[in-house]
Amino acid sequence: MLGRRAHSRVELRRKLSRRGYSADDVELALSRLIELGYLDDRSFAEGHVRRRRALRGPLALSAELAARGVDRALADAALAGFDPDAQLASATRLAERLHAKKPASGYREMLDGVGSKLLRRGFSTTIVRAACRAALAGTSPDTED
Repeated sequence: MLGRRAHSRVELRRKLSRRGYSADDVELALSRLIELGYLDDRSFAEGHVRRRRALRGPLALSAELAARGVDRALADAALAGFDPDAQLASATRLAERLHAKKPASGYREMLDGVGSKLLRRGFSTTIVRAACRAALAGTSPDTED
């Protein structure tokens, strides 16, 4: 399983249990994998954030890590590297792509269409507004609030 992609400890425990291994065998295997360095929740969380931050905001990434059983402190530490400037850059690229599919005539329309999609992807309202303004600035000088 680890040959295909990295897993969190909880995620791997669930998968092994579903495959019928006893709880003692699973715990023994997890302990050995941790000891050998093949299983590390911190590096898993950092890699997950690094791979997915182009498509998701910190709120969505935090929820994804929680669903995979990563401890809140480890998730927060992994998300600390996703600073507001990087969030804005990711959100702006997404906003530009979404805006290109269905151009909005003004800022309000842009917020209603593209902004709501960015919010669902886990970006904060501040980042969403700034990204919509930046994406719209390249196509229209009309940026009324």
